[in-house]
Formats: sequence, C-alpha cells, structure tokens
Amino acid sequence: MNKKLMAAAVAGVFFTPALVFAQTATVQVYGKASFEYGYANQGNGRPNTDTFQTPGGSSVGFKGQEQLGGGMSAWFQCESSADVRGLNQDGFCSRNSAIGMKGGWGNLFFGRWDTPFKRATLGMVGAGDTGLLGAAFLFSGNSTGTAASGGQGASVSLSRNVWKRRESSLAYYESPSFSGFQVLGAFSAANATAVTDATTNAKPRVASISGIYSNGPLNVALGYERHDNFGSGFTGTGNDDRGWTIGASYNFMGNLLVGAQYIDTKYEMGGNTEAKKKNWFIGADWNFAGPHHILGAYVDAGNTKGNAFTSPAAGGNGPITPAFTAAGIANPLGTGAKLFEILYGYDFSKRTLVKMGYVHLDNDSGASYSLGGLATPGAAAAGSVGQTQSAWVFYGEHKW
Repeated sequence: MNKKLMAAAVAGVFFTPALVFAQTATVQVYGKASFEYGYANQGNGRPNTDTFQTPGGSSVGFKGQEQLGGGMSAWFQCESSADVRGLNQDGFCSRNSAIGMKGGWGNLFFGRWDTPFKRATLGMVGAGDTGLLGAAFLFSGNSTGTAASGGQGASVSLSRNVWKRRESSLAYYESPSFSGFQVLGAFSAANATAVTDATTNAKPRVASISGIYSNGPLNVALGYERHDNFGSGFTGTGNDDRGWTIGASYNFMGNLLVGAQYIDTKYEMGGNTEAKKKNWFIGADWNFAGPHHILGAYVDAGNTKGNAFTSPAAGGNGPITPAFTAAGIANPLGTGAKLFEILYGYDFSKRTLVKMGYVHLDNDSGASYSLGGLATPGAAAAGSVGQTQSAWVFYGEHKW
C-alpha cells in the first residue's frame, strides 16, 4: 500500500503541473496543407508541361490570447507558409502574423496582414487566388505577401501592380460589428530611409480602408487603397497609385453561392502621364447534391487606358501593357485578357476536399498574362504576345 501511495505521489509531482498548464494555456495550432497538380499548354514557343504547386494558403500557424479583464484581451498570431513540396523555405510569421489588443471598442494590432482592400474582394467565388486555378493575377495583379516598408532597397519588391496584398509593417484597426457592418483600416510604416537613390523612393507607403457588410446569405464590401511613392526615377508626378473595388456574394437556398467583383486602378507614371485599368469577375459554387460541387468563374481584364507609355509592371509587355508604345504613339493592339474555369469539387469532410477541372486564358493581341506558375508568353520568343494558355488541374487540401 505504501509503495502504491508513494508511486501516486511521485506521479502527481510530475503530471500535475502539466495538467494545470493544459487548463490555462491558450495557444492553438492550426493550418492547411494543399497541393495542385496540372498539365498545361503554355502557348507557342514553349513546351507543354506538368506542374506541382502548393497554392491556396497552405500554412501552419500558432495563435493565442490572454484575458486582461474589463472585456479586454491581448492576442498574437504567427502564421507561416507550408510548402509540402519542400521547395519554398519561407521563415516564421511569413503570412498573417501580428500582436494586438481587442475589446468592445474593436481590435487594434500591428504586424503583417491581409489589407482591408484585399478582404473586400469577397465576391471572388468559384476560383482560387493563386496557382493554375488562381484568378487574382488577372483581376488584381496577384494575391501575395508584399513589403512597402521603406529602407529595404532592392531586397524587397514593392509589387506595384498587386492589389490583393498581405502587407508588412501594418498598423491595423477593425471596428466592432454593427448588425453585420464593420469598418477596417490600415497603413504601413515608412521605416528607415537609409537606402535612397535615383531609383528608390524614400517613403513608400500603403493606406487601405474598407467597409464590409455580412448578414445571413448576403455579403457586400467596398474598399479603397492608395500606394504612395511607389514609382521610381520619375520627374513631376509619378509616384502614387490608387485603386477601389466593390464586390458582393449571395447564397441562394444554402447551396448556390454566387459572387461578383469589380476593380478600378490608376498608376502615375511620371511626366504627368498615367495608366488605368478596370477589371471584373463573376463566379459561382453550386453544391448540387451532398458533397458534390460545380464551380466556375470568369474574369475580364479591360484594355489599359491613359497616356502612359511605360508599364507599372516589370517588363515592356508585363501584366499591364502600356496604352501607348511611345510618347504620342497609341498602342494599336488589345491590352486586356479573359479567363474562364470550370471545376468539379468533392467534400470528403468539412476539412478535406478535392477539385478537378479546366482553366483557359485568352490574351488580347498585345497582352502577355500567364496562368499562375507558368512562363510568361513572349519571354522566350519575340513577337509571341497574344498567346492563349490552358490547363487541366487536380487540387486537394486538408485543414486542421
């Protein structure tokens, strides 16, 4: 009996602290692993290829909070990319990561996070953001992590034409929800300006705001974002860009989700010139029976407008082809593109799903967009803009 009591006492010494910690700890581990395998036609001058990617927010994260009393709490989140291929070796906190405090007055935090503008693109239903099935490259320049913080020089790209941004060095505020309506606002810090020369600006900044209404089957959002000092090497005006977007989604009878999104952007390109772009998106997700889905989306990128003869994106035939080929010489070619995709999806559970289908991109005669992960048409051979690209794709994900 004494031996049994002694063993119980020893076990209590070792296990009781662990039990107490388990009861008071607030840290949670969460994540998502995704993969995409496709076979693609890259256009003339490039071979057909198969490709393996990990799009769709594949990540591992840690988050937790502490109650401070009076209805307030402190919280943190560190979310990192998780490439199941083992190719992308991004470090800790490379995705939505922050530290903050929240209460009845709202949520104030600081870190790297999806901008209010990006969160206002809730009408993009039926397509992914990145990868072969991603539509963000055509609609909004891409959906990716960015760093507008000053003092970085050439080590970090401003990603000027990207409007679905996960921006670094943000001060961020989320208002309380008023019967489903919420206001979001954020701005990035300029940080140090030690690296400043003829091709870099001293204080590139992002300022972003949105209003979002979510109540029952209806979701509506309006967003505005400004990029200050994003141009380089310009005289006169040529540093600031702006964009606004409006979108909505509606769930009919609980099994048909439809969405639409519109975006309008303008870039100052120096010498009192500017480039303008207007794009729109429609899509749907029809849960027609049990775990079975049909998904589809269509994106239309309009022609570049304005009097600029340089592109806000890298390369003369980059994602935003100039409206003018030189000063006073209008570009005679179409500078837009269209994309459509159709998919079948199957939900094994609330956390595990697969999708398979077809995506097709059709460039205008002067444009050179490319599906996510593929080479840009025109990069291999001169005069090969205006290409089409297409792919058959299988996608899977699991959340925890």
